[in-house]
Amino acid sequence: MKNLLIIGAGQYGMVAKEIAGSMRCFDRIDFADDANASAVGKLCDIGKLIREYDSAVVAIGNPELRLELIYTLCRIGYNVPVLIHEKAYISPSAKIGMGCFIEPMAVVHTDVTVDVGCILSAGVILNHNCVVHQGCHINCGSVVKARAEIKAGTRTGYNEVCDTEKTEVKEVRHQMPVAV
Repeated sequence: MKNLLIIGAGQYGMVAKEIAGSMRCFDRIDFADDANASAVGKLCDIGKLIREYDSAVVAIGNPELRLELIYTLCRIGYNVPVLIHEKAYISPSAKIGMGCFIEPMAVVHTDVTVDVGCILSAGVILNHNCVVHQGCHINCGSVVKARAEIKAGTRTGYNEVCDTEKTEVKEVRHQMPVAV
């Protein structure tokens, strides 16, 4: 079984579904969402849905909620994959945390670390040796300079150049391995 459950059927969910589809590795891709009639279940059903879905990701914009749900999925027993669009470039030396989404034309360069639950939008460039902490959303066209460190929960603007730490949200601390 290689079935993916996407938690959240809104705008991030649609993006996650397209990325997962481009990977051509899932037999079935469905949503769990409390407010979408086409979803296969609600958030309260994710414990039962593990019988049908071996993998799950969280496609919710709120970084604290996204991280909490990622760790909940792990405790339940789901595999929480990294979704990487077929047209993104990921350096072999990069480390990508579980539950991240990497959109088309993103570049993750040499020795970059992207922590758990990050979203890298289309056209993002993470230059060598930078660190993007958990729950960040680096928006379309943004560049993170070499050796920069981005605080947990940061959301950049479009086409922003990031060379220093930005805003901080409550960090969710769990001991989970890096996925890639």
